[in-house]
Amino acid sequence: MASTKGGCPAPLYLTPPSTALIKDAIALGHLGMITTPKQGNRLLAGHPWCADNGVYTGRYPGDEAYLTWLRRLRPLAHNCLFAVAPDVVGDHLRTLTRSRNMLVKIRELGYPAAFVAQDGMQFSSWDPWDEIDCLFIGGGDEFKLSRDAAELVDVANSLGKWTHMGRVNSLRRYRYAAAIGCDSVDGTHLTFAPDQNLHEVLQWRQIVAAKSAQCRP
Repeated sequence: MASTKGGCPAPLYLTPPSTALIKDAIALGHLGMITTPKQGNRLLAGHPWCADNGVYTGRYPGDEAYLTWLRRLRPLAHNCLFAVAPDVVGDHLRTLTRSRNMLVKIRELGYPAAFVAQDGMQFSSWDPWDEIDCLFIGGGDEFKLSRDAAELVDVANSLGKWTHMGRVNSLRRYRYAAAIGCDSVDGTHLTFAPDQNLHEVLQWRQIVAAKSAQCRP
């Protein structure tokens, strides 16, 4: 799909399309969608979504099964913000080894490919920017909040890459993701209590957007 980078400065919150209220918010453009091979939720056609790999929850199906799953979703690929290459939680070098070939295969299927930044990644240790379409800030809290992560987001944005942060479950973390320039975020805040927490998450975006002098369409 066409990039929406440069629009509203408040990151798009991605969540599974799990309940009627959540689906209504997605249809209105207030939320985006995230799905994994094991999730089972049906995507709403015509709305932005991302394909996560399930590694963090221990439910990655393996490279071939993951690619097969992406092939099944190809009719919706034009609305996909990014598909995440497999990573290794907390380890940049092992993530680089694990992801490198899969980034190419994901792109060959017609998806924007996302690389997960993990602990130990620095701008000086990263060269294949041309191989990715999205930088996904993963890793532990210390890395997420580090100067290295902020610098990586800044570089990715300067190159026109989509930028995303995982595990954003509070207004404070959402504000931080917005402050360093992330285009989208995800978290479990709407996964475990979607209808109860929906209003709160929508307020986060309003609060951050209101801080901006301009929210361009």
